[in-house]
Amino acid sequence: MAREELTQGDVEKIQAEIDHRKTVVRKEAIEAVKVAREQGDLSENFEYYAAKRDKNKNESRIRYLERMLKTAKIISDESKEDEVGINNTVELYFEEDDEVETYKLVTSIRGDSLEGRISIESPIGKAVLGHKVGDRVQVKVGDGGFFVVIKKIENTTDTEEDTIRSY
Repeated sequence: MAREELTQGDVEKIQAEIDHRKTVVRKEAIEAVKVAREQGDLSENFEYYAAKRDKNKNESRIRYLERMLKTAKIISDESKEDEVGINNTVELYFEEDDEVETYKLVTSIRGDSLEGRISIESPIGKAVLGHKVGDRVQVKVGDGGFFVVIKKIENTTDTEEDTIRSY
């Protein structure tokens, strides 16, 4: 497993999810298995198998998150006022398409392009990180690429909507 780069905010969100899964979800899952088992014949008891699957899925997610925390590299989400950094929202002009799009740069575990959050590991994220308004930056994709111009940088913060991705 590659070392994830996490901010302190990421670490806190992951720990909160682990705690919730251990104290709330685990108890509910164990109770669901117990109730389903009491219904008798396990060979045709769909509820029992579904409850066991949910319990195992929860335990797997806990192990995944704990392993991520154990191997993570903690990075700062602070950036200079006039430079693109983690948690900043940037407005980019795509020359080739003559379009302007807005993205929030986040760590890879919070990336979700459908929600307007792109990872600092993505081609666009890597390209614009550390640049300033007015900079024309080449985004490399495969053997080619395209250019974007940074139109605006907004210092936003880590929010509740920036959830930790599934695995």
